[in-house]
Amino acid sequence: MNTPNASRVSVQSVKTHRDARGSLFEPLTDAELANQKNVHVVLTQPNEVRGNHVHRTAVETTSVVGPCLIRLKEDGTIRDLEVPVGETWRLTIPPGVVHAFRNTGDSMMVLVSFSTNLHDPAGTDTLREQIL
Repeated sequence: MNTPNASRVSVQSVKTHRDARGSLFEPLTDAELANQKNVHVVLTQPNEVRGNHVHRTAVETTSVVGPCLIRLKEDGTIRDLEVPVGETWRLTIPPGVVHAFRNTGDSMMVLVSFSTNLHDPAGTDTLREQIL
C-alpha cells in the first residue's frame, strides 16, 4: 500500500479472519465507534462506482473488500489505490477529500462506511464531484 506522506487520508490494511465459511473483520475499534453518528453498508455490482463526492465537515471511515479501485482527489491532486482481491483496507477520509470506489472484480463488492455526521437526507454536507 503506497500512501504519500503529504496525504491527510489514512489507509491501512484491516486484520481479517478467514475460514471455509468466509471472512470476518471489525471495521472500527470500540473507541472509534463511539465517535460515529452514521453507518451504512454498500453492495456494489462489478464495474460500478460508488462515492464521487466530498464532505464539507464529516470524516468518513470506509472499509472496502477488494478488488477495488479507489480514487482520491486531495488539494487538486488525483491518486489511485488498488485494493487486491481478498484484502480489506480501511480509509479515514477527512473533509474536503473527494473519493470514489470502483468494483474491479466479477462479484459484489462490499463497503462499510461510518460518518462523524448524522445522515442528512437533504445532502447539505455532501457535494457531488465525479472523479471516477
